[in-house]
Amino acid sequence: MNTYFQPPKLRIYLFIFFLGFTQWAYGQFGAGFTMNTDIYQRYTNPMDNQNEGRSSGSTLLNFSIGPKLWFGKNNFSFSVESQIGMGFTGYDTDGYKGMGMINVPIIGSFNFNGASTLSKDNKPGFSIGGGIQYNKTEAYGLRDKYVNQGLKRDFFPTYIIQAGGGFGFGPSGVAFLGFVRYGFHPDTEASSLNIGIQYDINYLAFRKNFKNPNSAL
Repeated sequence: MNTYFQPPKLRIYLFIFFLGFTQWAYGQFGAGFTMNTDIYQRYTNPMDNQNEGRSSGSTLLNFSIGPKLWFGKNNFSFSVESQIGMGFTGYDTDGYKGMGMINVPIIGSFNFNGASTLSKDNKPGFSIGGGIQYNKTEAYGLRDKYVNQGLKRDFFPTYIIQAGGGFGFGPSGVAFLGFVRYGFHPDTEASSLNIGIQYDINYLAFRKNFKNPNSAL
């Protein structure tokens, strides 16, 4: 296994689950999914000794989807999510090597007001969180020239922070957020940047309030 592609350390899991349990203990549970449309993506591979361009970017056809859980009450929630995202047209502008970029973030976030998906009213909100993300450039079509030189493009991790703001549609459990997610790795000088729009759907909240519009969150 590539030394850059290691599972998150145990303390990351413990931190996420501890915060989630704390919210569950006095609040409510939500489950659904999240989708992203990234306006811009950029990834910088770890340092190597091949002196080739390490960065790739994409501004078109960047999509991701994955499950999301919420723990909280009224205008506050803690969420845990993971996605798999694809930048279909991403490539290295320093020297074309291939196409496509993949990202797999695991994120724990604090969500406020409309971003909580547990609000009783339609209102704006914001979110802040962090975690770890696995990235890969030149996902397909790596040119023979670079294959013959021994160049590899494996998954590599970055530690991420994410902030977003937008609007939540009350008991529907739906929220739309613009977000910025930045990632880094101090040992390998790898980095990641994702800027886009996130669509959260708390399916349990939507189903509950669709059946009973007068129910209290």
